[in-house]
Formats: sequence, structure tokens, C-alpha cells
Amino acid sequence: MNIVLSRLDRIGDLILSTPAIASVRRSWPDAHVSIVCSRYNAVVLERSTDVDALVVAPVGRNVAEVGRRFRGRCDLAIALAPCSPDLTLAGATGAPVRVGYTYVRRYFTRLTAKLYVNRLAVSEADPQICERHPELKVRHEVEQVLDLVTLAGGRVLVGNLSIPVEDVDRHAVEHVPAAGIAFHLGRRWFERGSTFESTLALIAELRRRFGLPVAVTYGIDVIEEARRLSAARVADVVVGGLSFRQWAAAFEKSRIVVTVDTSATHLASAMRRPTVVLFEHRYFQLSSQEWAPYGVPAVCLRKPAGESLEELAASRAQVVAAAESLLGSI
Repeated sequence: MNIVLSRLDRIGDLILSTPAIASVRRSWPDAHVSIVCSRYNAVVLERSTDVDALVVAPVGRNVAEVGRRFRGRCDLAIALAPCSPDLTLAGATGAPVRVGYTYVRRYFTRLTAKLYVNRLAVSEADPQICERHPELKVRHEVEQVLDLVTLAGGRVLVGNLSIPVEDVDRHAVEHVPAAGIAFHLGRRWFERGSTFESTLALIAELRRRFGLPVAVTYGIDVIEEARRLSAARVADVVVGGLSFRQWAAAFEKSRIVVTVDTSATHLASAMRRPTVVLFEHRYFQLSSQEWAPYGVPAVCLRKPAGESLEELAASRAQVVAAAESLLGSI
């Protein structure tokens, strides 16, 4: 049996798909499993034992061309993302069973998806509905993607996120203090309800309040801000240029992780680390359910609507209180 999976979107979403990928492997242990990823998110699965072939879709190419490579030799295709490129790719394989999902209010996609997949799940998630009805419960993305495995006929489900870290990765971050607070410096710390100055004050307060080392990690999107933060000397170490698994190893060394809504949230969950996440003010009701930390103690907070000194101070106090509650539970 030949199975083709597809997830072309973000790193964090592919991390959240690792239980479904492991479930495919357990449900069809003798199958040959290929997964099509993007050049950006393929790092998540580079060492995965749950796939036999990792195919990176060329940038700027029609994904249907990639799907057609499997035509005539694919028994099952699953689009793990609720996105048109993934649905198109699954359809192009021509597999007898083609599975995918979309969101309840994406009416056009729901109509056109039937051209590509013959088993379609519809997610209850919708940002506007959730804001109007905060009592509405939305399942985590992990659970929604696992439903696709069941829809495909899978019978063995795995619930844990999985990112393998090896000693070579741990050796690369030996300079990162252990048993402290890992703080990921995503761009959302500097916009819409948070500022660079407030972030500096927050890191300094976390360090002072708990007497623990603070290790700040960052990516290429915030290099200049990371330099400014390093010069301010509010953290014990500010480290960038890490590979994906070195980044995971840095989180593994920490007691808790503090981040905004980025892939760091889901990497922390894969490393089994309690996590504080500051979500965007807009669509908080949906985001804090569907993309919350998974399977770990966590506190989800909402950014303030504005950036007054009072609002920013209150937001910092919430993050510190959340960190205290998680540290106290360890």
C-alpha cells in the first residue's frame, strides 16, 4: 500500500500534524508513506521514522504537478492542511481514497473540495462565530487532523507530538542555561498590543521575580530587535542561528517556555514544556482553543486591545502570574 500525505503550510501546523502522521504509520505499518512538505516546514520531519519519503514541493510550481508524480501508484492520499494547495495535491494523485478537510464557513472551498477529495471533513472552527459565541467549544487542531486518519480508515491513533532530539543537538546548546525560562522572541512581541520596550521590561521582571536564568531564542525575522535586547542585558543569553532541532534542545533544557503565538508554542509542547502563550487580541476565542499548547500545562493570555502604559503593565503582570503558576506546579 502506498500513502501520500501533504502539509505545505507552517512549521507549527506540521508539528501539530505529527500525531496524525504517526497514526498513519501505526494504522498501516507495512505501507510506504510519503509526505509532501514545503521547503520551509520540511525540517520538522527530517528525522521522522514515521515516513519513508520526504518530498519538498518546488517553490512556485503548480502543486498538482507534484501530486501527479504519484498517479497510478497511490492508494490513499490525505491533505493534512485545510488549504487549497494541499487539497489540489491530494486530488492530483488520483488515489482511490482521498481525504481532506476545510472550515465550516469556507463555502466555496467546501464546494470545490469535492473535485479533489472524496472524503471531506468540515471543521467547526470559525473566528467570527467564536467571538460572537465564546461558549462555543472548538477542538484542538491535533484532534481535527487525527479525525482525517479515522476518516481514511485508520484504527490506531497516537496522541503525542513528536520531534526527535539527539545528543548532537543538545551539545550545540550547552551554553544555554538549564532549568530556567525559555523566552521566544517572535515579531508579535513588538506589534498590536505589545511593544519592544514592554517586552524588555517583561524579560527583566521574569528574571528578577523568579531568580531563574532567562534564555531568549529568536529567528531571522527579529535579528535587529534581538541585537537591541542583547545590548540591554536583561537576559542571561540571547541565542539565534539555531537549527530547528537545536532550538528544540534549548526548549528541552528549560523549566517553562514563554512565547507569543508562533511555532514556538507547538515546539514547546513537543518538548513537554509548560508554556505561557500571549495570543493576539483579535480572534482570541478561536486561537486559544484550536492552537493552544497541546498536552502540557499551559496558560493562554490575550493581548490588550491597545498599547497604553496601563494596558501593557497589566499584560506583563498577567504573564508573570501565569509563569508563577506554572513554575509552582512543576
